Amino acid sequence: MTKQTHIVTGTHRVATAGGVAVSFPAVRPRTLIAVVVASAVLLGVTLWGVIVPADVHLEVLLVAVPALTAAADNTRTTVSMTALACLGVVAVDADDGLPSSPILPIDVLGLLVVGVLVLVFRRMRDVDHRTLCAVRSVSETAQKALLPPLPCRMAGLEIATAYRSAAAHAHIGGDVYAAERVEHTVRMLIGDVRGNGLAAVDDAAAVIGAFREAAHRDVQLEHVALSLDAGVRRRVDQVSETDSNAAERFITALVLEIPDDLHVVRVISCGHPDSMRSHGADVDFLEVPQPAPPLGLGGDRAAYQVNTFRFEPEDTLLLHTDGLLETRDGAGAFYPALDRFALLAEDEPHYLIERLMSDLTVHAGGEVQDDVAMVAVRRRAATATESAGEGGRPASPVAGPAGRTLRCGAAKRAMRH
Repeated sequence: MTKQTHIVTGTHRVATAGGVAVSFPAVRPRTLIAVVVASAVLLGVTLWGVIVPADVHLEVLLVAVPALTAAADNTRTTVSMTALACLGVVAVDADDGLPSSPILPIDVLGLLVVGVLVLVFRRMRDVDHRTLCAVRSVSETAQKALLPPLPCRMAGLEIATAYRSAAAHAHIGGDVYAAERVEHTVRMLIGDVRGNGLAAVDDAAAVIGAFREAAHRDVQLEHVALSLDAGVRRRVDQVSETDSNAAERFITALVLEIPDDLHVVRVISCGHPDSMRSHGADVDFLEVPQPAPPLGLGGDRAAYQVNTFRFEPEDTLLLHTDGLLETRDGAGAFYPALDRFALLAEDEPHYLIERLMSDLTVHAGGEVQDDVAMVAVRRRAATATESAGEGGRPASPVAGPAGRTLRCGAAKRAMRH
């Protein structure tokens, strides 16, 4: 008995029979649907045109056959169905006694014109589709460079992020987040560049670069904030020669640090919305009483006040930009972010983020008008192994070479080995 196997590779299906491989294209569902519907119209109109009296001319309806193939993915489908429709026109006109009438070439010409137009418009659609795919690829690459995925575990923290740009088909915009491991502390940033979408990307890149440098260089958190402000002001000075509105550029931000050996989080607010915290069944905003001016507006050292809040094991922080709080529904009601967070706070961080973003999109009717960034951070309860870390400090869950915190996949592989 001969065995037959089918292997799908890319857009082709390979069938092997008796050691001989035969390759034929895999048909996409929409192409199959287009062929089935066009064939049904072709057969129905042709048969009905032969049955009805000769003074009823239905062959003009066959122009729908090539038009229906517009949904197909290839040229062969349109050419084949147009040729069959032409045969159908000839059959109907011949049955009506019009083989030598000028009506026959006119009907055939009409079919050919529709077929050619379908091919032209498909070509235009394919060009636009390839352009859009290229733009999306560039956008995704730029996002990974500007906002690389944060490690899902860093020291004793579980981290998840979500981002949605207000610009259509874009993956980047004016909201930023970052995290850096500094000795026995995790420092984090979340910020919102004035404006949204692609116009704010260059400012977002500048503040991310400044944070990555300052997080490792400056010992005190207020010095990190001062460095960020200085970096943004340098950026404003650089673009002021070409941008008359450069003086209006600023970035709201939260600068945080979470030490390994203390159950606290230290926060400096630069005009940014307060983060949310869950502790057991309680949720609240970590309200900063005296926020500093946004980055780029020249705050002095005294303005950058460090605020300390409790952050116990199994607590969750939700850092976010104002897009989460200011999104409205069709009736103009703001999204009830704190209430939704209270309902979902017990979920794992990545589920929490996914469900909040999905719920926000539903609340906005599918059209979120502002960039939205969220970072969920949960402090994991220390295990016996972590509690026995050297010097009494909790040990990192899994450490790679040179103390680098591994991402989830690498951490699991390291644990297995």
